[in-house]
Amino acid sequence: MGFSQTKNANGVTVVQVEGQLIVGNRQELKDIIQAALDRNERRILVDFSRTGYIDSSGLGALVSISKRVRETGGELRLSGLNEDLRSLFELTKLDTLFAIAETSQQALASF
Repeated sequence: MGFSQTKNANGVTVVQVEGQLIVGNRQELKDIIQAALDRNERRILVDFSRTGYIDSSGLGALVSISKRVRETGGELRLSGLNEDLRSLFELTKLDTLFAIAETSQQALASF
């Protein structure tokens, strides 16, 4: 469980969420994104292909991250949501807030 961060050849920051995004680790994700923004990185992809669960505090963290990225003129994309997570985003209407791609490759191509 945790996060890893890379930067692709086109300068997109890719954050991989492994395990779960829950109350216990949501601040770590927010800190990683804020550090990227502090380095003037404005294109960010959060990849959930290794994530099985996101609780309400995790969703709240994503909303606040989205707001912060937009305020800096950046772009945030999500990818790799499994069927349950995709349904969660649709039920909460968050699929209208985020640009969501099936795979990280599709998301990276859309920047």
